[in-house]
Amino acid sequence: MAGERSTLGGKRKLTLIDTIAQSVGLMGPVFSIAFLVPLVVGVASASGNGAGSAAALAVVIAAIGVIGLGWIVAEYTRKIQAAGSLYDYVTDGLGGRVGTSAGWLYYTGMLALGAGILPMIGGTIHDTLQSEFNVTPVPSLVWDLVLLAIVATIMFFGVVLSTRMQLTLAMISVTVVLIFSIFVIVKSGGLHHVATGFSPSRSPTHWKGILFGVLYGVLLFTGFETSANLGEETEHPQRNIPRAVLISVLAIAGFYVIGSFAQVAGYHFSLRLLGRNAGAPLFTLAGPASSGGYASVWIRRLVELVVIFDMLAVLVGCAVSASRGLFALARDRRMPSVMTRISRHGTPTGASNFVLAVYAVVIILVATTTVVAIPGLPEYVSMFSFLSTYGGFAIAVIYLLISVGALRGLRDAGKIWQLRLAATVGVAVTVAAIYGAIYKVSAPTVYAPYAAVVVLVVGLVVSAMVPQAPSGVADFTELAPADQGPIKI
Repeated sequence: MAGERSTLGGKRKLTLIDTIAQSVGLMGPVFSIAFLVPLVVGVASASGNGAGSAAALAVVIAAIGVIGLGWIVAEYTRKIQAAGSLYDYVTDGLGGRVGTSAGWLYYTGMLALGAGILPMIGGTIHDTLQSEFNVTPVPSLVWDLVLLAIVATIMFFGVVLSTRMQLTLAMISVTVVLIFSIFVIVKSGGLHHVATGFSPSRSPTHWKGILFGVLYGVLLFTGFETSANLGEETEHPQRNIPRAVLISVLAIAGFYVIGSFAQVAGYHFSLRLLGRNAGAPLFTLAGPASSGGYASVWIRRLVELVVIFDMLAVLVGCAVSASRGLFALARDRRMPSVMTRISRHGTPTGASNFVLAVYAVVIILVATTTVVAIPGLPEYVSMFSFLSTYGGFAIAVIYLLISVGALRGLRDAGKIWQLRLAATVGVAVTVAAIYGAIYKVSAPTVYAPYAAVVVLVVGLVVSAMVPQAPSGVADFTELAPADQGPIKI
């Protein structure tokens, strides 16, 4: 059984830095801080509720909740190191049939996130060149195909290349935006009003608004756990993966707190002013004073460039995570066996080819149809909105299942009170995130969570009909250290 089990990774194993890069890259901290802060504030949310000027407080509370989830994932990574680890965690805690359904949902969610953000990047590059320089060298479709080729090359040559690329892009983009955020805080006088940014009274509806801000604040951290998918390809995974998960959450939480406070302070704690620029408030702040900013045209262009860099890091992270998860499902006979093929570089070629094929289909749909039409938005933005909603909802559901299952799966770890606290916090923040994904969301975007529920139910039905479902019994005695995971077949 163990002897037939194919594993990923070549001779060159990933380091702690590589695994941190995977988690940080998929979180997309600069992309998130550029576009999601208005949701936390409440000026761009469907509900109209939010944390207001106390957005930074909502981010702190969301971070505490995600740290609880991070603790659970970190504990699981000490027990299970395998491609598709999130699927393995649910299997270990709630059994094989729920684990199989969760695997389908989680990795179709990752697939959807990547498929949505690829044309979003291509369209953003095209529109930015047109608006900033009045040039259109090639159509958006060409940019999409170039991005597809880049992702294909990275996936073929191995995850080391992808993580190093993510690390480079993330370091550049985070450094630029962090420095600029601190500059805005100082320039706007925000240092004299720190208490304002962390006071519940600064939310129009006080604690109710803060809690709505937390709903969206959790979305900022989506993807923090994805380094766990690289367990088979990482050196000393029992030590490095837990560190990567927790370091990523803590480091990026600090960035988010500074970035969200900077945007609120930059608009002088005025929700009216921030609401006028809710599409991309960071870009306005980076512009010249004549347009309400604190810098210049070339600084705005630099910020736009690093946001694109960060989006590219998210794309690569999604592709890596989805391919590893689909490989794990196929290896456990939950997906077609063609996805278990491995290249000479130790990469999952079968699963990677499937991921690239899905990306190509979405590119064609965006270029030729209006299958997801949201009034007033370009098709690439509409597609991204729909697919990212599906992906975010799917991931939140898996976080919830992991939190519940951990009470059983990690009960023998000897950390009972820590486990109960982390599970309670994890359930609370994931239920909040799920609620935020559907509350007052309009069509067609609201259909995305419904589609995720359908996938989950279909997965449960199919897994009940398929023989030899994963058992969820953790027994690693017959497996090599890099191949440890629940015995599922």
